[in-house]
Amino acid sequence: MKTVIHWFRRDLRVSDNIALCEAAKRAETVIPVFIFEDAFRTGPDVGAARLAFLLQSVESLRKNLAELGHTLVIRRGKSEEILPALAKEVGAQAVFANKRYEPYTQRRDERITQSLLKIGVGYELFKDAVVWEETEVLNLSGKPYTVFTPYSKAWKAKAIPAPRAKLRSQKPEARSQNLSSDNLPATPDEVGYPLTQKIPAGGERAALELLRKFMAGPVYSYTTNRNFPALDGGSNLSPHLRAGTIGIRTIIADLNKARAKAVGADALKSCETFLNELIWREFYAQVLHNFPHVTKGAFRPEYDKLKWSDNEAHFTAWCEGKTGYPIVDAAMRCLNATGTMHNRLRMIVAMFLTKDLLINWQQGERYFMKQLVDGDMASNNGGWQWSAGTGTDAAPYFRIFNPVSQAEKFDVGGKFVRSWIPELKDFPDDLIQQPWENPLLLSKSKYPQRIVLHEEQRGKCRAMFKAVKG
Repeated sequence: MKTVIHWFRRDLRVSDNIALCEAAKRAETVIPVFIFEDAFRTGPDVGAARLAFLLQSVESLRKNLAELGHTLVIRRGKSEEILPALAKEVGAQAVFANKRYEPYTQRRDERITQSLLKIGVGYELFKDAVVWEETEVLNLSGKPYTVFTPYSKAWKAKAIPAPRAKLRSQKPEARSQNLSSDNLPATPDEVGYPLTQKIPAGGERAALELLRKFMAGPVYSYTTNRNFPALDGGSNLSPHLRAGTIGIRTIIADLNKARAKAVGADALKSCETFLNELIWREFYAQVLHNFPHVTKGAFRPEYDKLKWSDNEAHFTAWCEGKTGYPIVDAAMRCLNATGTMHNRLRMIVAMFLTKDLLINWQQGERYFMKQLVDGDMASNNGGWQWSAGTGTDAAPYFRIFNPVSQAEKFDVGGKFVRSWIPELKDFPDDLIQQPWENPLLLSKSKYPQRIVLHEEQRGKCRAMFKAVKG
């Protein structure tokens, strides 16, 4: 083909990008385009932190493309209108893009296919964001897995493809025409999303540097350190995976190199644990595709009948980090300030909302999508349903975290709690996770009393589930 448009979406990088690589291989000229459309303002997975991260990452992409002799064309509006118009403008034979898996984006792709077909332009979608998608990992009956462990075993049994090459420099004579570009918003505030959080740096180079640092050492202690929020024991790559500023094949290739250098059983186990976390992401992506009803209700439909609490004061206290349970409150304050939350803390706060406050998991799911810089529809939905006991897990409602014992196990001495709740600075280590044990000191601290008692709510939660299960 003479000219192909590559439409950047959640693949904001020049290396290990399958659709971009295919466009460069099959066309004389590649026109890179990014469309800032209404979905960024009104879509179901919009939040100020993610929007700010995306804007940073697009600017990084623009610079990286420019170094390779490519000009990123930026347009604002509806993609199903912009892409056909741009294809006519440049005489493109096709538009290439990497697949997205959210139901609303797939409906949009259907509209785009039709709008391009009308003018005789092809629209090709490529698997890029995941290693195995939709129906590529099936059980012996040819059906999608609904339990993680057998899914992960089948996933690992398949040969992992290598990363794709970096986009090559474009020859001067093949470089794109002088095409007009629109300006992106400088900040999310310009489109009605005030940013109040201090978020991590976006862009492909930032992602590759995080990967390098993680594989140079922390990956070998990941199994242990990932559970302690006061430690920087994770990869911090989730915002980059969500925005596509790094390729999944690149991460796995570097993980395999690290595994080859691992010394001892613990280091090898940590590499395996990290791989499992990557597979969880793909597990939930295929659940979203194969069981799209999860976007509107419980994976197990019988749990849509649960009689959740509608206590708005409790929900507000949870959102603001004022429940009286230090580990819950510290986690929520961290989320509100940074757009990030440690994975162990996500489980603790989700369990607390659904099984202590007895509030519908969908309220928490929506709040997380509003606040998280790495908010991904599939992973967020899957994580919330796992914690609430309505999801794919085989033994759901029996699992009820005690916020105090979780805190005493994973935030020993209260280091994380102290970093986010200055009201508790005078509490000794043995009381930091349960300040109500010293009523006098608690009253002086201005930290709130517990809004519920865990030991009472635990029984109510079980009764609520049993009423539905029969």
